[in-house]
Amino acid sequence: MPRPPVVVKIGGSTLGSHDTSLKDLVTLQRQGVPLVVVHGGGNVISEWMRRQGIPPSFVNGLRVTDAPSLDIVVAVLTGLVNKELVGLLHHLGGRAIGISGVDGGMLEARIADPALGYVGEVTRVDPEPLLAILERGYIPMVAPLALHCQEGAERAGGSLNINGDTVAGELALALGAERLVFLTDVPGIMDINGRIIPRLDRLRAQNLLQSSVVRGGMIPKLAACLRALEHVAVADIIDGRQPDALLGCLQGRGSGTRISGDSHPPAPVVQL
Repeated sequence: MPRPPVVVKIGGSTLGSHDTSLKDLVTLQRQGVPLVVVHGGGNVISEWMRRQGIPPSFVNGLRVTDAPSLDIVVAVLTGLVNKELVGLLHHLGGRAIGISGVDGGMLEARIADPALGYVGEVTRVDPEPLLAILERGYIPMVAPLALHCQEGAERAGGSLNINGDTVAGELALALGAERLVFLTDVPGIMDINGRIIPRLDRLRAQNLLQSSVVRGGMIPKLAACLRALEHVAVADIIDGRQPDALLGCLQGRGSGTRISGDSHPPAPVVQL
């Protein structure tokens, strides 16, 4: 592969009437930018859980996942959400292949915290399945599941639910990605007064993560950015509901929060 990919995390809540994320992905693909996309599906999962009489529950942005919930998570992520996104990308003129972290043994994990149930902590990443898909000119569309590889554990060899933000960070790290971009349903990371923080270096981001300012779903996003920054120059958390948000971010004219590994964050522009 001639250049490292851009890893993009998209969530179901960002795909609204003004969102252009999928169109942006097709545009970038046509311009030769290799892309790896990790998708969420939290709202759809919660909806299906409620249909089955299971109230959704979260701890620090992570979904509590018992056995019945895990069945719903696997079915919704790999079936409904993944295939819908792949179909929409092809309809828009793109080329994508839908997979999960289980396929090809790409992601292995163990139980992160028994109180969370079947929620995994990634222990191994094999990027080869992604590289093979990229080399054939497709966008890998990744559902955030992992192979349960804890010896002697119940349901070992099955799937574990992994937070999509965490998966995006782990894949970006393993691939040495050019950029990591989170498309969210908020304008970026906010300070204690509710103002967007436009730039963070690693130290400030670590301090922020340990404070009470960052809460809920922003916790795994910021943690994933810090994880990826071991091999990735820059990570961005932007409002994916805005038109051309992804294109604007990669062309250096985006908003949101940019996190860099040094104290003077660069503003790299992806060459199109």
